[in-house]
Amino acid sequence: VHNVRQHNEEVRSMKRVPAEAMLPEAVADLVARLRRAMRKAARARTPTMPLSVAQLELLSLVQEHPGARPGDLAGLLHLAANSVSTLANAMTSAGMLDRSPGATDKRTVAFTLTPQGAHLVHQWRSTNAALLQSAIAALNSQDRQTLTEALPVLERLVAVIDEQAQTPTRTQAARTA
Repeated sequence: VHNVRQHNEEVRSMKRVPAEAMLPEAVADLVARLRRAMRKAARARTPTMPLSVAQLELLSLVQEHPGARPGDLAGLLHLAANSVSTLANAMTSAGMLDRSPGATDKRTVAFTLTPQGAHLVHQWRSTNAALLQSAIAALNSQDRQTLTEALPVLERLVAVIDEQAQTPTRTQAARTA
């Protein structure tokens, strides 16, 4: 609790809002630090978790999109198709994913979670939810209210970034032309 209070005081002593020109860098840095902190804390709480974050992200996506094909998953993860295929093959061999022929094209494959894969995704999400619940409870009521009010803005930011990921940049378009 002392460390949280000390950290809160340090944060309050910092400039509250970065200049607009610095906002993208500040948000990127904050998101990266949050992800690292979450991974570190989750690993500390579940040291026996046998999967990497990349593997858990793949399984989570398959849970959200049952029957997804490798190309679909690659697009959603913004990874090369061969990287996703390698991950998916390892997860299939480990008994976390089931592979079946595609529903409309039998030459393709579709992935679904096995009960073991679903259990590990649930465990990881529960661990992260408990971490966040504990961390948010440690904040003061004003900080919790600010965080609550920021959620719609963060949702819109995610939507804009997702949309940008689907729209090729001029540089990408020039490379494919």
